[in-house]
Amino acid sequence: MGSEAALPKWASEPCIMGIDEAGRGPVLGPMVYGCLYCARSYQKTLSTLEFADSKTLKEEKREELFENLKADESIGWDVDIIDPRELSAKMLKKDKINLNEISHESAIGLITKALNKGILLTEVFLDTVGDAEKYRVKLSERFPAIKFVVAKKADSLYPVVSGASIVAKVTRDRSVKEWVLDETAENIDRNFGSGYPGDPGTKAWLKHNKHPVFGFPTLVRFSWGTCTPYIKECVEVLWESDEMDEDSNCGKQQQKLSKYGVTTSKRKSEETESSGKGRCKFFQARKLEQLTHF
Repeated sequence: MGSEAALPKWASEPCIMGIDEAGRGPVLGPMVYGCLYCARSYQKTLSTLEFADSKTLKEEKREELFENLKADESIGWDVDIIDPRELSAKMLKKDKINLNEISHESAIGLITKALNKGILLTEVFLDTVGDAEKYRVKLSERFPAIKFVVAKKADSLYPVVSGASIVAKVTRDRSVKEWVLDETAENIDRNFGSGYPGDPGTKAWLKHNKHPVFGFPTLVRFSWGTCTPYIKECVEVLWESDEMDEDSNCGKQQQKLSKYGVTTSKRKSEETESSGKGRCKFFQARKLEQLTHF
């Protein structure tokens, strides 16, 4: 997904990029990082395209602006869609990866991808994740040829970040609407509300759609604290791990399945379970696929 056309002529000119995310807080669905880039000489025109912080715009306006920027040959864009299972798997690994680190790596990935395409990035604007100065230094050390501007509410301050905000928000909204639930054996309704932890509709959906053994549908970020009360209500299942930890003798160690709110998945194992040193700490969905389908 993203700009797939041949490298535009303006890509060899000094270019700017904006990066922003959508869906950091919800307990449902993916987190999406989006970027927008263009030649620095196009910056003034960019400020006339009505881009704004996506949270301040109605859905219809966001959709309209997204289609406009996709059709604009002077603009490039891309997204990184981070699956809810991947988020939870990383956050539950033995060597935990927190949400800020995941966010940083996503932004770094988008920058790297643009550079590999041949885009001459000279300046990148981002909304801060964690300490703004530490984040700027981290990025500058990784990409010394690029000037980084990291600021709070960057999506309200810089049109190039506002555009990235629209890319991320529209992509996430569409992803949630079009989400294909793997759990086909149950009649799971899609009335899950906004997906935010405080939404009564979302809480009701989580309570109604948890499985006493297999936990939540794959749409759910089961590592979120919102899920904890419902996981405690699940049955306790003991199983033996057949994976040997590289640093400890945890092979054949009994694990309590009730700790985890994960369901079976047809995705590759690296997307649904921790790898390497963390394997003994994380529920392996493949084992359950051998037993039943939720």
